Amino acid sequence: MPVPPEGVAPLDDTGAPVPVPDRVRRVVSLVPSLTETIAETAPELLAGATDWCSHPAGLDVPRVRGTKNPDLERIVALRPDLVVGNTEENRAPDVEALRAAGIAVWMTEIRTVAESLVSLRRMLTLACRVPAPAWLDDAARAWAEAEPDGPRRTAVIPVWRRPWMVAGRGTFTGDVLARLGVDNLYAGHAERYPKVPIDELNAAAPDLVVLPDEPYRFTAEDGPESFPGIASVLVSGRLLTWYGPSLVQAPRLLSRCLLSGRELNIASRHGIMRSSSSCTGTPISRARCSRNSV
Repeated sequence: MPVPPEGVAPLDDTGAPVPVPDRVRRVVSLVPSLTETIAETAPELLAGATDWCSHPAGLDVPRVRGTKNPDLERIVALRPDLVVGNTEENRAPDVEALRAAGIAVWMTEIRTVAESLVSLRRMLTLACRVPAPAWLDDAARAWAEAEPDGPRRTAVIPVWRRPWMVAGRGTFTGDVLARLGVDNLYAGHAERYPKVPIDELNAAAPDLVVLPDEPYRFTAEDGPESFPGIASVLVSGRLLTWYGPSLVQAPRLLSRCLLSGRELNIASRHGIMRSSSSCTGTPISRARCSRNSV
């Protein structure tokens, strides 16, 4: 990976020069997956994180509210050498305000698995000034070896209800599933997260409905019942939507879940079993897919 000449600020994923000091000692993260990335790589650097940063378990750092409403005064008071964020998760006005306050802000932009591997490596080595971790190489190998398990299938991926919203074009989630043999029916939509009436979602007749437990927490009792006759798979949002250390095990565990969804799809068409399975760690009748080691 090219390193900028001495005295030249490295560029973040948006092309913005970021005046990172030669040695970074304090980092505030505004994205849960980036928090986990740094915590697993150089935990001593973390000086703050959002209220939503749940991994690794037991993370004990000052909190700065949410991704969309960070406490800017609190962040400035923490005196970070660097703040890391993401163009989808964080608002441009907040980024601009932090930069105006003299804080170096490194923005990631990630819409595919391939982009995530490059972006995380750049963030760690160029912005955080730490060596690339072994788990990044493990993640690259895991995804290079990932293959669809059987014929390709179609899916809708709701991310919210009331109103129903689904993953549309150009999403990291869609790329993750595509690599595992599942094609997002709304990948060609003009919007990235369109609002789609439930009747339209059912009429699209997907092979699967993939229901993550974040940002909306779909459960066995809240979600699958809206898609009668269609196999629903409850998955960990961390496995499906996070770019970080979870990338190492995501292809294996998601493939296992999606395979159970295939079996449920076939069985449900013959009236054999309830058409839903889980990969969130929450038991669900008839089928179960656990993320025990994640």
